[in-house]
Amino acid sequence: MTRIAILGSGFAALTAVRELRRQKVDAEITVVSPREELHYLPSSIWIPAGLRQGDALRLPLAAFFARHQVKHVKASVTGMKAAEKVVETDAGPIMADQILIATGGRFIRKLPGIENAIVPCEGILAAEQIAVRLKAMEGGTIAIGMATNPNEPGAMRGGPMFEYLFILDTLLRREGRRDKFRLVFFSPSPRPGQRLGEKAVDGILKEMAKRGVETHLGHKMVRIEPAKVVTEGGEIVADLILFQPGMTGPAWLATADLPLSTGGMVRADELCRVADLPGIWVAGDAGSFPGPDWMPKQAHQADLQAKAAAANIAATLKGEAPKTTFEAELVCIMDSLDRGMLVFRRGKVNIVLPALKPLHWLKRMFENHYLRAYR
Repeated sequence: MTRIAILGSGFAALTAVRELRRQKVDAEITVVSPREELHYLPSSIWIPAGLRQGDALRLPLAAFFARHQVKHVKASVTGMKAAEKVVETDAGPIMADQILIATGGRFIRKLPGIENAIVPCEGILAAEQIAVRLKAMEGGTIAIGMATNPNEPGAMRGGPMFEYLFILDTLLRREGRRDKFRLVFFSPSPRPGQRLGEKAVDGILKEMAKRGVETHLGHKMVRIEPAKVVTEGGEIVADLILFQPGMTGPAWLATADLPLSTGGMVRADELCRVADLPGIWVAGDAGSFPGPDWMPKQAHQADLQAKAAAANIAATLKGEAPKTTFEAELVCIMDSLDRGMLVFRRGKVNIVLPALKPLHWLKRMFENHYLRAYR
């Protein structure tokens, strides 16, 4: 029987499983990941406000794997001999005929003192830590910022930082203690969030001003101290620092024979194929793909890439030439706890809707719809 190895158990990996079975692929599918859970990070932004609890966002996958006849190997990938189609893990080597890399990326932690900041998108624990720290504060300064990968500017996840900023502002106002806090947003970019489109950036900056958020923009980061953000343009004294650095590929790529982009991610084509390595595919944040400079690192884009990769694997197993490409598409509802601003990009289309209450509820409804397949 044909063997398919899927590395990871996040959005791209699980979407690929569903699509392969939908395509009637009768193969032995093995998912390799350190945990048999899906962590739904898009909703972790609501943890500090108590709208979600961490445990509710950790979904066991045993039943999902059983339904789709998938074998799960609890292990971390440590390397790959791609030419031989061998995945190296801390539980031993795994051989397969087709390999899909969907392990996600990692945040660059090279900035001196980054350990003094919380990196929100590193996981549910980070959001829980923010909740604990915020509850213990009687006042002070909260500095929230983001940066990118200088070698691959599109490798970043900035949307959640705007959400944390607006959600914390709304929460503090609800609690009647916003006047005791100073909120500062910082970024090396003079106009952060440009992948969302210029109209969206204008809206975000206008919203910051409306909410009394101070900005420190356009200055290269130098370091983060225990109670201070230091940039080439000055310092921000802060009691709580949330910082989202740029992204690169997973650490195990250093010991793999895979072609990498300048930003350190697996180089792929529009069909999600890894260059010059038949049977090796990539989807999601671990990959570097051709497309517009605004193409996002987000779950929705990972799902689209995973569907294309699965369709092309299915075609390959039938002896057909792979031909399915993925759409470069950005869909984001930027939440502020009681409202949401919709941003959509595809091709030359860029739609931005103002913050509306129904969009907050739409984001919550989508969460329920998306997770139905795994609950």
